[in-house]
Amino acid sequence: MKKLLIALASATALLASSAVAQEKIKIGAAPYGLNAEFMQIWAAALQDHPAVKSGEVELTVFDGRYDALVQQDQFKTMATQKYNAIIFAPIDVDAGAAAVQSAVDAGIPVIGSNTRVNSDQLTSYVGSDDTISGYMEAKAVLDKIGCKGNVVILEGPVGQSAQIQRLQGNKKALAECPNVKVLEDQTANWSRAEAQTLMENWLTAHPNQINGVIGQNDEMALGAIEAIKSAGLDVKSFAIAGIDGVTDALRAVKAGEMTSILQDARAQAQGALDLAIYQAKHGNYKPESDIWTTYKDMPWHDGKDKNYNVPWTPVTAQNVDQLLATRK
Repeated sequence: MKKLLIALASATALLASSAVAQEKIKIGAAPYGLNAEFMQIWAAALQDHPAVKSGEVELTVFDGRYDALVQQDQFKTMATQKYNAIIFAPIDVDAGAAAVQSAVDAGIPVIGSNTRVNSDQLTSYVGSDDTISGYMEAKAVLDKIGCKGNVVILEGPVGQSAQIQRLQGNKKALAECPNVKVLEDQTANWSRAEAQTLMENWLTAHPNQINGVIGQNDEMALGAIEAIKSAGLDVKSFAIAGIDGVTDALRAVKAGEMTSILQDARAQAQGALDLAIYQAKHGNYKPESDIWTTYKDMPWHDGKDKNYNVPWTPVTAQNVDQLLATRK
């Protein structure tokens, strides 16, 4: 009898431990790539989420390597391994739809974050309106050059939602300044190095003609700054703008070399993770990130909204030191 009781107790303990193990939520994050600082901040914010730090969530962050086919393969892996939810920042607005469909077919909810996908299968989306930031950055450049002169545009990867929407915003601002001519407009794929090379070529092709640089992200704007400096020109004689608020851009803003619009990677990432956990737990969850109290105009609404819009913050002389202090 005693041996039977011991065996029963052991079996009960094993079942209990198995139940605890099963309760751990398995979530995958599929960003388009991790080479640049912005998405590194985004990924680090996921790891810093209270539910991940406590062990409630088992998080895997994949590197999409700026390739839609790589992202599709990662979705197949997550479906095979029965992840409970996926957070998705696609490299391509159209190609990403196939990845989303594969997850939905496997019964896995997908929450969008940062970049958009042409799919109505997303459970929800947490990001910022890139049309607005595109308009804001272009207007900053155009205001500085007095709505006259010549500008160049450095675009993101063609086909990504941020590139499409920021260009729409750029063009809206440019339409308000018909006397401004766009001398060059080309993708540099969010890359500082590619942007530097392009800007070097443009400075040679258009000597003393470029007045402003509209960089659709900070990395590319910083690449343009390096090219200007390498050419022995005065950076402050150009109007230069970017988007994201990465660390080097904050320093450049403080030095008076450029304008930047902060995109809150932490809010986008942690907001999406809260929604992923909410879906994985079938609604039995209250958000653990503090971002919902930081942005009172973006209420939680019991996780039932389709779109959660994180606002943009212009980087200024007044807030740049505070923003720099958040970077380690």
